[in-house]
Amino acid sequence: MLTRRFGRTELSMPVFSCGGMRYQQSWQDLPMADVPKANQDNLEATILRALELGINHIETARGYGSSEMQLGQILPKLPREKMIIQTKVAPMADSREFLATFNKSMDYLGLDYVDLFSLHGINNQELLEFSTRPGGCLEVAEQLRREGRCRHIGFSTHAPSQVIRDAIATDAFDYVNLHWYFVNDSNWQAVLEARARDMGVFIISPNDKGGLLYKPSEKLSELCQPLSPMRFNDLYCLRRPEVHTLSLGAAKPSDFDEHLLALQDYERMEELIPPIEARLRQAMSETLGQEWIEHWEQGIPCCEEIPGQINVWEILRLWSYARSLDLVEYGKMRYNLLGNADHWFAGNQADEIDESALLAALSRNPFKEKIPGILREAHALLKGEPKKRLSQSD
Repeated sequence: MLTRRFGRTELSMPVFSCGGMRYQQSWQDLPMADVPKANQDNLEATILRALELGINHIETARGYGSSEMQLGQILPKLPREKMIIQTKVAPMADSREFLATFNKSMDYLGLDYVDLFSLHGINNQELLEFSTRPGGCLEVAEQLRREGRCRHIGFSTHAPSQVIRDAIATDAFDYVNLHWYFVNDSNWQAVLEARARDMGVFIISPNDKGGLLYKPSEKLSELCQPLSPMRFNDLYCLRRPEVHTLSLGAAKPSDFDEHLLALQDYERMEELIPPIEARLRQAMSETLGQEWIEHWEQGIPCCEEIPGQINVWEILRLWSYARSLDLVEYGKMRYNLLGNADHWFAGNQADEIDESALLAALSRNPFKEKIPGILREAHALLKGEPKKRLSQSD
């Protein structure tokens, strides 16, 4: 397996990580006796397959239900020094509760230490403040590092780019888990700022949130030839040296297979990726117009500053890819989380629009007169059954 230096941690990180949020039995804690043998066997087979391939970064979280507990049935039996184990705990107002939650994670994992410990979901300024204030969660994490119970401290985030950049600017973290891929370039400046501080950069969910690439649209598949969309996205991300690892979120051992095919073309990235990217961007330009491509994001405030807290930026992004690359199912999946995912995916849908107030909020956007109509079109195209985050599911 190819590896990259994971920033100042100095870990030799595989370019693919085994994310732990899709193979577990439940999104809630439950007794191990209630885990079917078939599910546990599948989880263990997935871990063993990952390690066989050299994917020795196993990543989980306290928020992933039974994942830690089930991993605790196999990880203590494997060579510890050959694995990079990461878990994550959400920042809390009460740092004592944060410590107690970490202790529960470690009890479930059955390990003496984790290599990487993330503050899970620094998604807004309040959670950043919980993390970095005197006596806050970061101080607890630093004490755990001094005690040898974790070795490197990072944060994961679904936040607006400015919040991520503010967290990076504290220089308190060794690495960051964030979203960045072809269909969402908004965090690239944050990636560059992380690189400037020699932080490790871990890309969250490139298969799912990167475009629902396990069931891509026919148009996207055609434009990505001779690669599949999943293989294109892998190499699109790995073509940037600032990116160190992509989380694969495997649910079963065979979920690694398509990504292994991408690595067969790793040495040909400079030959393969630019023409595919050019075709994709040309298709978008032909549908949406180059002016839209270059300027649609201009002057859009965060959803808290928009009447009804409509997440205008996110809706316009989803609409753009749905219209131009037929990523309608992806758009539906993301759109229907709005209003149902708290700070993990903030803001609301465009089901109720106060047009005059919206135009005032978008006064600096060159397409402001068109945006109310686009929001209505997006709502009609993407609205479906309300969605919950996986961690809110039964």
